[in-house]
Amino acid sequence: MVPDDSPSADESTTSVPPTDPRVSGSNGFFTAGDGSPADLSDVLVYGLLGGVAGSVLSFVPFATVLGGAVAGYLCGGRSSDALKTGTVAGVVMTLPFAAVVFFLLFFLGFAGAPAEFGAVALFVVGLSAAYTLGSGILGGLLGHYLRGEL
Repeated sequence: MVPDDSPSADESTTSVPPTDPRVSGSNGFFTAGDGSPADLSDVLVYGLLGGVAGSVLSFVPFATVLGGAVAGYLCGGRSSDALKTGTVAGVVMTLPFAAVVFFLLFFLGFAGAPAEFGAVALFVVGLSAAYTLGSGILGGLLGHYLRGEL
């Protein structure tokens, strides 16, 4: 009698796909970006960390991109989560700049300046805030990409 290659009744016919070493079963902090959506608390916490990192590194060129990259790298999840995390980081990095502008305009007496000065100052503040927010978002996407590659 020749044994056949058909599986016996006690053998399982389902195959188990190989596991990816980057995927973690933990739902805690610092889990790998496995494509599952990130929680809102993760987006906020990592966005705050990235914003603080970008503010601390403000003396470095493109620090806002670095802050967003830190946030996007830590958050993992999907690319939409990286956009949200980068946005939070950009808003956090904009807050110290807005506080300094508020201090200069109102506490040092520039609020009594001509209207043209106020219009130019408002334009410069808006442009700076858009740069900070946009580069934080770009950094978030860059950090998400780097997390998938490293």
